[in-house]
Amino acid sequence: MMITYRTSGVCSASIDVEVEDGIVKDVVFHGGCDGNLQAIPKLVRGMKVEDVCERLEGNTCGRRSTSCADQMCKALRQALAQSE
Repeated sequence: MMITYRTSGVCSASIDVEVEDGIVKDVVFHGGCDGNLQAIPKLVRGMKVEDVCERLEGNTCGRRSTSCADQMCKALRQALAQSE
């Protein structure tokens, strides 16, 4: 299941995520801190959605109450729910 998630409260505008059988197949961030947002997909590709979210959900960025990693978890959970 591939979805585009519109982010809220972060620099990236949207995140494309692909989840298959509960596994992260691909993540692409649009906008935001280029270096970090190229690294995150490389680290999470092939992992279970639940494992990714266990590690990254709730991360914040500066004074913001969320981060691109946290928003990615929201996107992954949405894709997972839609695929079930």
